[in-house]
Amino acid sequence: MTVDTREALRRSPLFEMLSDAEVGVLAGMARARKFARGEIVFREGDAGDSLFVLASGEVDVVVGEGDGERSLAVLGPPASFGEMSLVDREVRSATVRARKECVALQLGADDLAAFRKRSRDGFTLFLVNVCRVLSGRLRETNRRLAGPK
Repeated sequence: MTVDTREALRRSPLFEMLSDAEVGVLAGMARARKFARGEIVFREGDAGDSLFVLASGEVDVVVGEGDGERSLAVLGPPASFGEMSLVDREVRSATVRARKECVALQLGADDLAAFRKRSRDGFTLFLVNVCRVLSGRLRETNRRLAGPK
């Protein structure tokens, strides 16, 4: 399965407002990872040093194990996941498992540090976008916890 890395990143909210050149730099750093249905991308509690942008397929985001497992979300392109561990340097807060065969583009902390040195403005826009994505998720969680009115 061939993936247009630049186009996949361009569709992601994480890279809004970045120039084509900046997205091109990041596309050159991203590693395409293929996951079979049921394969674990990462587990809750793992050390986190990268984020993923879903280029194709679907993933389940779950917490807990066995009978205590709870689904938090089903994600498809152009969703991203794994950003929290890059921001707070904590372990992964959930397990991500391929729901269907998928391709995810992986960018590590080292990639993003190199991008920061190359394009401070692009890196700043990227961080703003990460904040926007995480804020949206927090708002959605708050709505779910509040329940119907």
